[in-house]
Amino acid sequence: MILSALVVAASTLAIGLALAFGLRALPTLRGRLVALVVLAVCLPLGAVLLSGWVMFHMGDDVKILAVSAASATVGVAAALFLARSIERPLDRLITATSQLAEGDLTARAPEDAPAEIAQLARSFNDMATALSGLFDARRELFVWASHDLRTPLANMQAMLEALEDRLAEPARYLPPLREQVRVLSQLVDDLFELALIEADALALELRELPLGPVVDACLGGVEADAAARRVRLDSQGERTATARFEPDKLERILLNLLTNALRHTPADGTVAVRVEPLAGVVRISVEDTGEGIADETAARMFDRFWRADEARSTSGAGLGLSIARALVELHGGSIWAERAAGGGTRVSFTLPSV
Repeated sequence: MILSALVVAASTLAIGLALAFGLRALPTLRGRLVALVVLAVCLPLGAVLLSGWVMFHMGDDVKILAVSAASATVGVAAALFLARSIERPLDRLITATSQLAEGDLTARAPEDAPAEIAQLARSFNDMATALSGLFDARRELFVWASHDLRTPLANMQAMLEALEDRLAEPARYLPPLREQVRVLSQLVDDLFELALIEADALALELRELPLGPVVDACLGGVEADAAARRVRLDSQGERTATARFEPDKLERILLNLLTNALRHTPADGTVAVRVEPLAGVVRISVEDTGEGIADETAARMFDRFWRADEARSTSGAGLGLSIARALVELHGGSIWAERAAGGGTRVSFTLPSV
């Protein structure tokens, strides 16, 4: 008797493992669930029937078969219901995925589903939102780049036509033509550098250096512009502080911030650069005595092509601050803008210290 029971148990285990492994070949989730329930119900009942035959020679075989059939039917019905409850949110997720693949960037998957599928839907929606933002940024890039390229090109075309029609002397238009070429070259360089940054193709060679010489070089670079605007330049803080940075890129950051500060500082104002060593970082601030900064401007001034002036003045393409932020982040620092204590605007960024 014990030997027979052991044989039945071993046979049931072997058959169960073989059938469970075979369930993996079923192509649909519903089929696997139904087959699993049928297996879970029928296999133990089969073992019971076999045991009953061994022990009682099937004295109550009709009753056992009836109970087995009823149990299997209930199990299959429950499996179908469960499969449908799982399949429905999966179908909606598949539909949203297809819509996104066809170009509908507004497609989102419902998140009212079992926890695992809801998490998958949230991940899909996060991906769709990020993808939509990427396409919006790309579209915005094309629009603003086209605008900023068209303006100097139109100016150059008008001046060349005037020269061809002998409406002006060449000497009159050579300086403005040279300036328009400079604007175009700067825009192309900015777009190229921004593309390198976004493609993670810009590698920095960070070195441990003092900040004073770089600050002096940048202040010297904008000295003529500051004098023309009657703005005083100032350097404050610990000039001997050292940090890890690439000199060329740090000059690019500072020159962008200084140029922007000069543009918004009235005559007889001041633009100052302050260097402050902190715990683990060095904070560098560019502060002006202009009219200050609004909260919206502080939040968006580092976005590509964004200008506070909706009329979009021709002073720059709106990429300088965006590139400055990207370069600061590549150094491992952060950058932000705020209203200065005495009025005006302060833009600060950090660099890792030694």
